[in-house]
Amino acid sequence: MPFPQSHSRRTNTVSAIKIIAIVIVSVATASLTTAPLMAQSGGKKPAAKKAPKINLPASVRDRTPLKMQVAAVNASSRSSVASSADRLDSLVEDKLRSEKVTPNPIASDEIFLRRVYLDVAGRIPTLTEATEFLSSTDPEKREVLIDGLLSSPDYVSNFYNFWADVLRLVERPTTNNVADPYLGYVKDTIRTNKKYDAWVYEMLTADGKVWNNPATGFQLRDDGMPLPYIDNTVRVFLGTQIGCAQCHDHPFDQWSQYQFFQLAAFTAGTRTRLRKGDPGFESGNPAAKLISEAKTKYDKGKVPGPFQRLAQANMYSVSEVPAKLRLPHDYAYEDAKPKQVVEPEVLWGKIPSSAAKASPREQFAAWLTSPDNPQFSRTIANRLWKRFLGVGLVDPIDDFRDENQCVNEPLLDFLSHEVIRNDFDLKEFMRTVLYSKTYQREATDYELTSGTPYYFQGPVLRRMTAEQVWDSILTLAVANPWPFQRPTAEEMAPIMEVNFEKANYDSFKRQSEKFGETYFRNHYNRTLNQHAYQGNILARASELPSPVAADHFLRQFGQGDRETINCSQTDATVPQILAMFNGPITHVMLEEGSSIVDQVLAIENTRDRIDAIFLSLLARYPNPTDRKAAAQELGRSRQDGVSYGNIIWALLNTREFLFVQ
Repeated sequence: MPFPQSHSRRTNTVSAIKIIAIVIVSVATASLTTAPLMAQSGGKKPAAKKAPKINLPASVRDRTPLKMQVAAVNASSRSSVASSADRLDSLVEDKLRSEKVTPNPIASDEIFLRRVYLDVAGRIPTLTEATEFLSSTDPEKREVLIDGLLSSPDYVSNFYNFWADVLRLVERPTTNNVADPYLGYVKDTIRTNKKYDAWVYEMLTADGKVWNNPATGFQLRDDGMPLPYIDNTVRVFLGTQIGCAQCHDHPFDQWSQYQFFQLAAFTAGTRTRLRKGDPGFESGNPAAKLISEAKTKYDKGKVPGPFQRLAQANMYSVSEVPAKLRLPHDYAYEDAKPKQVVEPEVLWGKIPSSAAKASPREQFAAWLTSPDNPQFSRTIANRLWKRFLGVGLVDPIDDFRDENQCVNEPLLDFLSHEVIRNDFDLKEFMRTVLYSKTYQREATDYELTSGTPYYFQGPVLRRMTAEQVWDSILTLAVANPWPFQRPTAEEMAPIMEVNFEKANYDSFKRQSEKFGETYFRNHYNRTLNQHAYQGNILARASELPSPVAADHFLRQFGQGDRETINCSQTDATVPQILAMFNGPITHVMLEEGSSIVDQVLAIENTRDRIDAIFLSLLARYPNPTDRKAAAQELGRSRQDGVSYGNIIWALLNTREFLFVQ
């Protein structure tokens, strides 16, 4: 039976751990369901009771094998990766010596275990995973674990969340289009470990509708905003902020307004809509014609949402046509005249010879992704370095300029060359960082805002991301955090694709009704609710609507609205305290049928139960002080369930739980 949820929320249970926030005892608990108590200590069996109602959906209680084939790392290259990691360490240690800074000790297995699960899998380890790793005597167990995690569905989910924040992934980038196929494509790109340069080139040059060629979603994200598209693209992939130069010469960097328009000229011919003369668009807008006809046939002219959305979404199709870009009418510099045509020109370097005869958009993509463009490999190396170490070698990571110096130039050069040497295989690059002693050292409490450089004597202590907190709580609460996966382009294409040349009102009406029953957002969200508990869909963050509603747990913990690049936050707030303290998602752990309930109740010995709780939440065994505090809590009540629940609740609300050490 479950741990009761009506306990007093005492957070002085484990005195050895610092609580992240002051616990507000007055938080209302009367509204919480009081669950049946566990058997009292002493080994007596409780009286027979009616089987308790299980509130968790069946889909998350069953350990259903996940159907996801993930590209595995190359196990035979382990020694080569280790050699590269040694070189990385030597470059870090050279800098530390020059700055008279001592590297941190190597982290314990417990700290490393939890850190690498959060950084690679996006969640804390399960009780079984923690026990197996900590009991292993394999001298290469850390490398084995890293390789296994990089080859797992958890890695796909975690790095989808990473890229969702970078690429501003939302399901409705415009009023009338859909982006779900693009989101599924990003996730699938991570799953198959597509080479980074090929992936970016594909997104910059893709043509067609998003369900037929989902890479077009990148260009459609900034639909109708051709100049911000260039700004965002250069910022994401080249770590350079040129946005100010849209309107005037950059006040803090070398870029001029003329240079900005020269670069934007490469993509001036990008079109995102069907145009007159395209198939089905000979005598008028085909979507508008269908909707107009529908207004005459539906009651009071109210055309259903699926009908309108399907028609309008089929008008979006990316293509490239010959076009010229002109300077704005108020251009005020002496190097050109207002409204003058601008010829395409890259910011540095040159267009690869292989793309000399390609279209302007293909030339731009070839230049941006070229191994000879150092800023492309330096930017992704720096992004991933910050992901694992907590601070970029250049930070902010998308603001490379003379005034924002790299703290270890030889190291960044080496990492950039490693990206290229590995043929833009990001998993191999990540292995190098994760294998390094630098990554595996104890963490340092450092704030970038301190104004002092950080030379990487170890990773930086940092709070979990919103997605890491959510997915870690799911790990504690449910047996199956993958009750569904987000739809793919292949699944959606038969429902979404409309041939305007052949479509008539009746056939389109039938197709729109099918769309309404499957992927139209209102219906789709309702189907997800079968996996919900108290309004929260119990699935990995990567599978939830993007972004979730503003009042969702993920948003409370800092998931951004994805309107700007990397807009997520990790600052502590009062709503976070209340969500952890009294929110519905944390109650899932104490429900009948939750993973931690089942695991702890399956253990007979009190000492082993305490071990299981600490391993489940903190990936470590309790120390003597912890055991004493736990024993005191168990002695306060004759009801074991209340005491065990208090211990879990106390650990959940500690810095140790919410931080990546």
